[in-house]
Amino acid sequence: MSFRYLTLLLVALATIVSTACTAREEARREGCQIKVGIVFDIGGKNDRSFNAAAWEGVKRAEKDLPICLYDVEPGNPTSIEPAMRAFAEKNFDLIVGVGFAQGPIMQAVATDYPNIKFAIIDGVIFEADGKTPKSNVASLVFREHEGSYLVGMIAASKSKSGVLGFLGGMDIPLIHRFEKGYEEGAKAVNPNVRVISNYVGVNDAAWNNPAKGKELAIAQIGKGADVIFTAAGNSGAGAFNAVEQYGLNAEGEANKFVIGVDSNQNGDKPGFVLTSMVKRVDNAVYDAVKETLENRFVGGFHVFGLDKDGVAYAMDKNNEKLIPGDVILRVETAKKDIIDGEIKVTDAMAN
Repeated sequence: MSFRYLTLLLVALATIVSTACTAREEARREGCQIKVGIVFDIGGKNDRSFNAAAWEGVKRAEKDLPICLYDVEPGNPTSIEPAMRAFAEKNFDLIVGVGFAQGPIMQAVATDYPNIKFAIIDGVIFEADGKTPKSNVASLVFREHEGSYLVGMIAASKSKSGVLGFLGGMDIPLIHRFEKGYEEGAKAVNPNVRVISNYVGVNDAAWNNPAKGKELAIAQIGKGADVIFTAAGNSGAGAFNAVEQYGLNAEGEANKFVIGVDSNQNGDKPGFVLTSMVKRVDNAVYDAVKETLENRFVGGFHVFGLDKDGVAYAMDKNNEKLIPGDVILRVETAKKDIIDGEIKVTDAMAN
């Protein structure tokens, strides 16, 4: 067979496969009952954290429900509003915005398109009075401080140095909520524990700077931290790389640990990830899509805490040997006490 003939054959096969895929896609789209658009923040849907959790939710909805799903990864903040308006102009049934930073944009777009439904993760959208939640926007918010308290307990129980690290992305009240809950949980186990906190930056770029995240994590380790909780989006990947750099001890266990956030990141660096503070963004987004499809959409606050499994600590085969049973028992007791109101975790955004 000549090279030219082989090339033509491969091109023909590729065309047939592409055409078949396109036909299947068109057939699927013809069967959809609603159109859903999601606009990510600049970290992108593959950040293995916050955006990835939202992506998991809409992809699951696409698999289970008769919807047409479209997504945009803006790449920079100035591209977010045009993307959101483009979906609105095409009369999408639900438009999802990922992240509090999209709040002012969604405020404007949702006002201009009152008949279209919107959902925002970690943001709250009000009417012009600044008090009444906007009726066409579902504000999906989480009690991150509750889940952070539990991973703080785990961190303090594991720490040998009595020094913990906290790596935040953008220095904002929302991330202070993670930090404060983490510190309170740690001090519930060891009142003398010390938490070193650093933030990657003060603008949107803070969510997507793994090099800076690694630099800050290494600095914290240099000051004695042996467990670092990261709430920094894709910048948190730097902390994962930092702890891995310190290798294993004589017993084959990691010398330093990281705690993941938002998605279950236990498998990203197996053995080096103590646990992950999971926000069930996937479930919240899935529910918003399902409620839109079933004409049950309700605007306003949708709050997800420990009581609704909206936040949790992740346990799986990757970390089950790292956390003793008595620690799990103590953490589960604290979880019940938080749900029952016996333990009050400080909400840094409320102060």
